[in-house]
Amino acid sequence: MAGCCNGGCASQAPVVGPRYRRALWIALVINALMFVVEIIGGVRSGSVSLLADAVDFAGDAANYGLSLAVLSMGLLWRARAALVKGLTMGAYGLFVLGKTLWAAMAGIPPEAITMGVIGVVALAANVSVALMLYAYRDGDANMRSVWLCSRNDAIVNVAIVLAAFGVFGTGSAWPDLLVAAVVAGLALTASTSVVRQARTEIDQEKLTAGIAN
Repeated sequence: MAGCCNGGCASQAPVVGPRYRRALWIALVINALMFVVEIIGGVRSGSVSLLADAVDFAGDAANYGLSLAVLSMGLLWRARAALVKGLTMGAYGLFVLGKTLWAAMAGIPPEAITMGVIGVVALAANVSVALMLYAYRDGDANMRSVWLCSRNDAIVNVAIVLAAFGVFGTGSAWPDLLVAAVVAGLALTASTSVVRQARTEIDQEKLTAGIAN
């Protein structure tokens, strides 16, 4: 929003270059493919953290699609889209918590090698997306939500790889369950941040529109 004069362009669509739009499309495809890979790997290995991350990949692919849909719209619509994404992140975090508690009661350890290999592949995918989107991390709530998704996913995949080593070394399910709990915490934290910024931007835009009318 730098360069706006007299507050008159806050509600206008941002000047979005083709590089950002192309990055979102690449991120969408990568996340959709990794959703399929992690669903298969999570089921075969019995890893709760992989299954949780697979659901996250699916949610991120949908979020990138939503971001592309509102990319040329005004700030109010972009903030509303960010609000939806923030609430989705929160719902995802609660789902992962529930899944983790259920798996803790079962107590069956996952297959560590499959878990670790897929964790490394997912890490490479998320790091590439995070690097593409790094330059846009300080944008509006919509851009910020996109960056937070990619950053959190890369952190989660590092934890999944470490958990695979932990499962392999201990024969216990607890490293996998611990990472799943961390995934839930990151999702809930990011949800709070995005929802707060989105609501602030929505309120500001409504106030501006009221003054203008």
